[in-house]
Amino acid sequence: MKLTDISGNINEWFDGTGPLADVVISSRIRLARNLAGHKFLSRCSNTEKSAILEKLKDALMELPLGDEIFYIGIDKAPVLDRNFLVERHLISRHHAFGKGPRGVVIAKREFFTAMINEEDHLRIQVLKGGLQLSQCAEQINQIDDSIENKVDYAFSPRYGYLTACPTNLGTGIRVSVMLHLPALKMTGHIEKFFNSARSMNLAVRGLFGEGTEAAGDFYQISNQVTLGISEEDIVSSFEKTIIPEIVEYENAARNQLVDKEANLLDDKISRAMALLGNAQLISSQEALFLLSHLRMGINIHERMGSSTPAIDRLCTRKSSGKKKSEGLSIKTINRLFMLTLPAHLQLNCGKSLDPAGRDTLRAQIIRSALNQ
Repeated sequence: MKLTDISGNINEWFDGTGPLADVVISSRIRLARNLAGHKFLSRCSNTEKSAILEKLKDALMELPLGDEIFYIGIDKAPVLDRNFLVERHLISRHHAFGKGPRGVVIAKREFFTAMINEEDHLRIQVLKGGLQLSQCAEQINQIDDSIENKVDYAFSPRYGYLTACPTNLGTGIRVSVMLHLPALKMTGHIEKFFNSARSMNLAVRGLFGEGTEAAGDFYQISNQVTLGISEEDIVSSFEKTIIPEIVEYENAARNQLVDKEANLLDDKISRAMALLGNAQLISSQEALFLLSHLRMGINIHERMGSSTPAIDRLCTRKSSGKKKSEGLSIKTINRLFMLTLPAHLQLNCGKSLDPAGRDTLRAQIIRSALNQ
């Protein structure tokens, strides 16, 4: 299987469906594991890394996932392919540009990936659209049990699963939810969100995880502590308390924009429509920023019906025959978010492009989608 088999479409967890999907883009649960009898990767030779890679690859390729599974050797993959996998949220940037033998096993529908020799010997993740952490937890636990039937994990009766980073010690679980929070940012309340997250020992990261800035008003929120807390308690607190409260805050901010700052909201959306519909050159960062405003407008329209003039224009376009046609959908906006990222553009057009070439092609794709 080739990456071009998946690069022209968005993954199923990014299609705008699922519970609370107007704010919650996706849910992810990741488990960190290491093999018994082997050193942590920072102390491993390349020979030992190769042995770990082969052992885990054999176990993972036999998983009964109900989907086609394929393997990519990350250390041998072209830079463009590695960047694509990072953009796709299938591997981390650390994994993409690390050292030594390493690889990734991916389910074709992209709900499951397993990074081999990232920071730990194995990091498996399950992703779903919207707020579906319980479903992610159930699925990843079944997968983890299947793997543990084939290999021995490094485990301590006192400390739990042994991991390279102490923050993952214990259950080894990282619960992560990707959120779209444009209204909190637009109303100046995003710092309150950051402060509240820090007070609850939560990590807030950008679109592509650790070390990245928020792009397009996307934020990833995750737990920082795993030792002494059960997986069930972590998942439950996120699913029943933390995330619903953040969604409530974001929706309150959107209501505030509609009720009290409609001119500001209409200006942002009108400018985004005009620039995206006419630009001849547009950077990835600017595209994400402007598409974020359109996504919020569509969500407000879906939740409230008719709201402001600019949102109504956005969601009810006219065809050439002057008959009203269906407006832009969240799926279309999400598709533009992903398919106009740098590596996606180049992989799908079949050649490397310089920044100006990418900006030109990106603008062309967005204009075409918005002016249909």
